[in-house]
Amino acid sequence: MTKAPTAPADPWRVVVNVAQIPKSGLHRDIEADAATRAAMAEMAGLRDVSAARASFELSLESGGRVHVAGHLTARIGQTCVVTLDPIESDIDEDIDLVFAPADEVEQLIDDLDEGVEEGDMPEPPEPIVNGMIDLGRLATDVLFLAVDPYPRKEGAVFEAPVLAADPEDHPFAALKTLKSGPKKPKSGAHEED
Repeated sequence: MTKAPTAPADPWRVVVNVAQIPKSGLHRDIEADAATRAAMAEMAGLRDVSAARASFELSLESGGRVHVAGHLTARIGQTCVVTLDPIESDIDEDIDLVFAPADEVEQLIDDLDEGVEEGDMPEPPEPIVNGMIDLGRLATDVLFLAVDPYPRKEGAVFEAPVLAADPEDHPFAALKTLKSGPKKPKSGAHEED
């Protein structure tokens, strides 16, 4: 009996219990260690993640919601899609989200769907799962969304190969044969009956 493949675990986990956030708010600085960065690089298909850190401010809001504001910085290794040279890219992203109790998120999404025209919908809140917010997963998601899927080395330009044009291969080649008419047999050639 073979086991079904499992989804990869979140490589960077830093969990905050919402019940332990003081009324004055909570500040958290997090930094991914080498093993976590290696797992993140593998998961995202990157050559490496040489640094990843984030800073968060969590503040309580009405209705059990939590406002999470912060900043993520990271350095990742990729391969240039043009030259195939290794390149390093810096990621510098602001984070500003609201989390709400999971059972309320679905209702909030339904309310937004009903009251807002398509294309104008604001971002729904993220769910608070089992009373916890995972800042590591949030930082990982922000990092993955910021990765350039087609990184280019500075100054690298893709140039398509130029093929020499066949003089007989142009749009009016067929007209040339029509204009000249069918080929006539050379004089002295015998036609068979």
